[in-house]
Amino acid sequence: MDAFIARQPIFNEKKQLFAYELLFRDGLSNFMPDIEGDVATSKLLSSTYFTIGIDKITNGKRAFINFTENLLVDEFPLLFPKETTVIEILEDVNPNENVIRVSQKFSANGYLLALDDFVFHPDLKPLIALADIIKIDFRQTPPDEIERYISEGHLQGAKLLAEKVETYEEFNLALELGFEYYQGYFFSKPEIIKGSDISSSQFRLLEIVASVNKPDFEFDTVEKLVQSDLSISYKLLRCINSVFFKRKGEITSIRQALVYLGQNEIRRFVSLIALSSVTTVKPTELIRSCCIRARFCELLSSVSECAEPADELFTIGLFSNIDAVLDQPMADIMAKLPLSPKIVSTLTKGRNELSKYLSLSKCYEIGDWQSVRNLAAELCIAEENIPPIYLKACEWANAIAASH
Repeated sequence: MDAFIARQPIFNEKKQLFAYELLFRDGLSNFMPDIEGDVATSKLLSSTYFTIGIDKITNGKRAFINFTENLLVDEFPLLFPKETTVIEILEDVNPNENVIRVSQKFSANGYLLALDDFVFHPDLKPLIALADIIKIDFRQTPPDEIERYISEGHLQGAKLLAEKVETYEEFNLALELGFEYYQGYFFSKPEIIKGSDISSSQFRLLEIVASVNKPDFEFDTVEKLVQSDLSISYKLLRCINSVFFKRKGEITSIRQALVYLGQNEIRRFVSLIALSSVTTVKPTELIRSCCIRARFCELLSSVSECAEPADELFTIGLFSNIDAVLDQPMADIMAKLPLSPKIVSTLTKGRNELSKYLSLSKCYEIGDWQSVRNLAAELCIAEENIPPIYLKACEWANAIAASH
């Protein structure tokens, strides 16, 4: 079974990664399958945990997973590790005697319980008492209603998670209201500050990224650039000597590392290591998402019958969130970098064939499966090729992150 799995990051108040919520689909052709939901979900979860390996998706972080009422009552969550599984109880689950009984059992066995899309109702009190985390949708629940829930004591004992937080203003509001966890794409939006500019050190790192992404970069030039930055040199050597490469002998010099990698891998590794050094104030998940998008877009080219150049797709994925990394308008950043007009146009205007690959990547991230299906068809990509490519991109991003 092809398991289409998207993940959405969940942060703590320090913008550190706490967990991922996993979004599942058992294929795109059968986007609305005529199959009982419990059967499809159980098969898909089993495939994900026992065949794919959940660690490839979550990299050891907790996984928030929605379970239907029947799967809860059948105690299906007990098949999965309590150390990494957060049981999400959906808003349409009837808080009847059986649901409360199994929820008590899950809690007693050490599982974290989360109430999804919470709206207070007196019937939910037994589940509220058991809940470790209560998720509130910031798009559907007004702030004054959330304040009322808190002041009236309806949420006592549980930690609050703000869902669909899309801007830093909403993040700060949730922080003021006492939320401890945050889910949404606020972290990938720039906080534009008037009068600020890219520092000289940041620009030097971006120049390194741009230099290795030229069609025919000069090896000696790249070697000098890498050697001139102690942080990049250290991370490159640490990464290439990691278990990801499974080498027998240790590589001890920058030249050795670059020769071993070859042109394509130099482009990937040096770009991402340099990019990860550009900022220390942004969530590390932002850089990780750049890694995944870059590799995902590049690999999509390899399975497309109407493919665009893989190196250009990698660069587009890599720079797709650079405005959020630097808190600068995308057009201003692109104007300062020696990237090709086609790449600049894709990132600033987004109206060409390259942009469709980036759109597919973004839609996959949020679990917009219908758009993924439509874009895959436009790009001549067979649907069954997409899940393994996403897994490879995640594995590669994890290897990059481990080098830091």
